[in-house]
Amino acid sequence: MATNAVQDYPRPDFVRAQLRWQSLNGPWDFLFDDEDSGLAERWQQNGLPQQVVVKASTIRAAAASEAESITQKIVAGTQSMIENNFTSFTKSGDKAYEKRPIQVPFVFQSPASGINERGVHEVMWYERNIADVRTAEEKQKGNKVLLRFGAVDYEAKVWVGGHFVGAHRGGHVPFDIDISDALANSSEPQRLTIRVYDSAFDLTQPRGKQYWGAKPESIFYTPSGGIWQSVWLESVPTARLSDGSNGTLLRSNDIESGDLHARIAVSGRKAGETCSVEIEAAIAGVSLGKSQKTDLSKESSQVSLDVSLRLNKEQQASIPASFTQHAPLGDERCWRDGLALWSPEHPLLYDLTLRLFDASGSLLDEVQTTTGMRSLNWTSGKAMLLNGRPQFQALNLDQGYWPETFMTPPTQDSLKADIEFAKKMGFNGCRKHQKVEDPVFLYWADKLGYLVWGEMANAYQFSDEYVERFNQEWTEALKRDINHPSIVTWTPVNESWAYTSLKDNVAQRNHIRALYYLTKTLDPTRPVNDNCGWEHVCTDLTTFHDYSDSAELTATCAAMAGILSPKAGRPVFVAPILGVDLGAQAQDSAPVICTEFGGVNIAPPKKGDSDERDWGYTTASDPEDLLKRIELLMHGIVNGGHCSGFVYTQLADIEQEVNGLYSFDRKEKLDASKVKAVMDAAQRVFYQQQGLEFP
Repeated sequence: MATNAVQDYPRPDFVRAQLRWQSLNGPWDFLFDDEDSGLAERWQQNGLPQQVVVKASTIRAAAASEAESITQKIVAGTQSMIENNFTSFTKSGDKAYEKRPIQVPFVFQSPASGINERGVHEVMWYERNIADVRTAEEKQKGNKVLLRFGAVDYEAKVWVGGHFVGAHRGGHVPFDIDISDALANSSEPQRLTIRVYDSAFDLTQPRGKQYWGAKPESIFYTPSGGIWQSVWLESVPTARLSDGSNGTLLRSNDIESGDLHARIAVSGRKAGETCSVEIEAAIAGVSLGKSQKTDLSKESSQVSLDVSLRLNKEQQASIPASFTQHAPLGDERCWRDGLALWSPEHPLLYDLTLRLFDASGSLLDEVQTTTGMRSLNWTSGKAMLLNGRPQFQALNLDQGYWPETFMTPPTQDSLKADIEFAKKMGFNGCRKHQKVEDPVFLYWADKLGYLVWGEMANAYQFSDEYVERFNQEWTEALKRDINHPSIVTWTPVNESWAYTSLKDNVAQRNHIRALYYLTKTLDPTRPVNDNCGWEHVCTDLTTFHDYSDSAELTATCAAMAGILSPKAGRPVFVAPILGVDLGAQAQDSAPVICTEFGGVNIAPPKKGDSDERDWGYTTASDPEDLLKRIELLMHGIVNGGHCSGFVYTQLADIEQEVNGLYSFDRKEKLDASKVKAVMDAAQRVFYQQQGLEFP
C-alpha cells in the first residue's frame, strides 16, 4: 500500500512534501540461473519457472594465478593466505534450483535473505507483482511512477509486464526507472522482473572487499550479489525537482558571504515549458525568507540562484533558547556574524524547501532537504581548516558490514547506531572504506556531526573496460553524496588497488590523475585523496598506512623523512619515469594524515580451521593491553607534530578480521569511556601544538 509517511523512507535527505511511495522491500520470488538460460527462455515474459536444472558439466573454473598474485600483493605479507582458495564450477551431477522466496534487500549470501547460499551464482532473477501507487487525482495530473533502487550489484535489467523498461550497471549507486507507460494500460497488478549479473571473478569490476575466493580470508569478505539496498515505487510530478544524482547542487562552503550557492535541476520538463524555482530557508523553526523566483531558461533545465543564510538581529533573537543552549550565539565556533556553522561539535543545519512552479505560478513540486554551512581549507599547512580553525580528524575505518545482513544494514537505525558507537569512543568521523554507504548514513552524519571521507569500492585489475566502469560509478557516487556537509574528503582509490604497475605504467598514473581532476571538476570544495596509503600520483593530502607497533610508528611519525619513507614496500609518492613521467612529491602545504593504523586483535587463540583465520595485524593479550596499545599508537602519531589526523582500523570486527573496537555484533570489547579518554588526550596534544584549546 502506498503511503505518505516519511518514516523509513530510503532518502530522508530529499523528501517531497506530497510524498507517496511504497516500499518493495520484503519477499520476492528468486531463482539462480547458472547456465544463463533465462533470457533465451524468455523468463521476463513468461514468468520465472518453478525449477531450473543445471546440467552436469564443467561450466568454468577460476583462474588462480593472477588473482592470487594480486591478493598477496595487497595483504603485503601481513598473513598467509589460504592455499588453493579458488572456486571451481565443476558439477558432479545435475543440479536443480527451485524458485523460492528471498527477503529484499538482503543478498542471497546472507542469513537475513532467507536463502543463505554461499556458492558462486553469477546470474540471478527476482520477480514480484506491483501495482500503480498513484491516486486518481495524481493520475489526472499526469504524475509519473518511478521504480527506485538504492543499489544493485552489479548489472540489472528490468521488465514490467514482460516489457523492458531499463537497465543499470554499477553495484554501489542508485538508479531510477520511469515505469509509468508500462503500468498505464492495466488496472491489475503487473509482474516486475529483474535479472542481475554479478561476476564472481572479473577483477575489473568494482567490488571493494567482496572476495572471489571460495572462503573469505584476510581483509576480504563474503560477497554481496544482487539487490542490497532498498527498492521502492514513488509517485512524482511530471516536471519535478531533481536530487543530487540528477544535477541539483547545494554549495554551502561560502561562509564569508553567508550565501548558499545553489544549482537546482528539474527533470521531466516538456520542451518549451515555462517553469520557475525558489528556495526558502529556515533554522530552528525561524524563517529566513525566500529567494527570488528564478525562471529556467529555454535551453537548460537547471537554474542557479543564491540564498543568504545569515540571520539578522531580529531573527537571531527569535532562535529558541533550547537551540542556543547547545549553540550559543556568542560562540564563534557555532556562529559567524549571524551565520550558523556546521562542525562535529555543533552540527547546525539549515532547513531548505525547494519549490517548482509552472508558468501561472501554481506549485508543481516541493522538496524538503537540509544543508550545513562550513568551509574547508587544505592548503594552509599542517592541518585542514574547518571554518577557518585547525581540525584534528580522529577517524575510524568503517566498512559497514553486519553479521546477518552483510553490506546491508539490518535497519536504518543501525546506521545511526554505528555513528553513535563511534562518537561514544571519541571518534569525530570515519573513513567509509571500500563502500558507498546507504545514504541514510550520511543523513545521520549531517545531523549528529560526523566527518566522513567518501570512498569508492575499488576493482583489482586495470584495463580500458575498468576505466570506463570506474569513471561512471565514481561520478554517480560523488553526485549522490555531494550535498552532504558531513563529507569532507573524496578518496577514489585505496592502496593502488587495480593499479598494480604504478612504478612504470604511465597509463595507470594518468588514470589516477584523471580521477583527481574529474573529482575536482565536479567538486572543487573538498580535498581529494587520490590513492590512499601510498603511491600518490596527484593529491591534496599526504596520507600513509602503517600497521607497525607503537615504537616503530612513533619513530616513523617523528619526522617527515620517516612519514615519506616507503610503506609496505611502496613509495608514498611515485617517482619520475625518466623522460616519460614527472612523478609526484609531497607538498609542504598539504595536511599529513595516517589513514590506516592499529588493527589490533585481542581474540584469544582458538582451534579449528575457521577459527585459525581470525586475525589482526598485531595481537593484544586482553582489553587492558589493547587500550594501552591504542594509547601508545595514537600518541606516537600526534607527538611528532606532523600529523593532523588518523584513521584507526577499525570500528567493528568483520567475519574473520577481528581487529575492531566493537565485536561484529557491536558489543564493546573495552570500556568506551576509557577509549574516549585516550582519544581526547591524543587530540589535546595536537591542539596544544596549534596553540588552541581542545574543542
